[in-house]
Amino acid sequence: MPPGYSNLSERPPGRFLSLAARLLPGVRAVQDQVLPYAAAWRDHNAAALAATGPLWVALGDSMTQGIGAGAYERGWVGQVAARMPGWRVVNLAISGGIVRDVLDRQLPALDALAAPPDLLTVMIGSNDMFNPRHRPHLAADLAELLERLPPGTVVGNQPGTFAPALEINRLIDDAVARRGLVLAEFRDPRTRTWRGKLAADHFHPNERGYASMAAIMEEAIRRR
Repeated sequence: MPPGYSNLSERPPGRFLSLAARLLPGVRAVQDQVLPYAAAWRDHNAAALAATGPLWVALGDSMTQGIGAGAYERGWVGQVAARMPGWRVVNLAISGGIVRDVLDRQLPALDALAAPPDLLTVMIGSNDMFNPRHRPHLAADLAELLERLPPGTVVGNQPGTFAPALEINRLIDDAVARRGLVLAEFRDPRTRTWRGKLAADHFHPNERGYASMAAIMEEAIRRR
């Protein structure tokens, strides 16, 4: 991993998010997790790389960081890792991350590791879908990413049924069939409804929401 790799986005928060954080305590409380959770994963990653054992590398955005949970290790990655004793976890996810961040920052950091990981997971695309600046590039960027992932990578899809989510899922389904990727199926009753599963910002999952995500990801990992 390149020295100084950061789990923080290189882009400032958008105007809407900045305004919401000033006006809404719940949004502010969740956004206040971004810096400490990134620092916690940085320290966790360094310790994991200095240890021995099978290696899992997680790529993605704030949901892979666990933003919204009560602690950085209580997101879906931490909950799955707790059920995988002996495994090391390196989390390269970036809060606010888009598919382009995985291509330009996370994959190069992955390639810089001393050896390929024993497990690679990817969950990305939500921020691209909801940001009109990034949405036009989503299909092309995701198609490029899916071609670059090694066979056996576990890829999470989208639970939504609106057009951008359907396009993401079509691309993922095609890559799973062609390239030997492993699907983590979020078109599942456990992630179709989020009542009682959202953090104070009403966007990120809380620990209950992450538990549903962890169950689906763990099933996909074990199928692999």
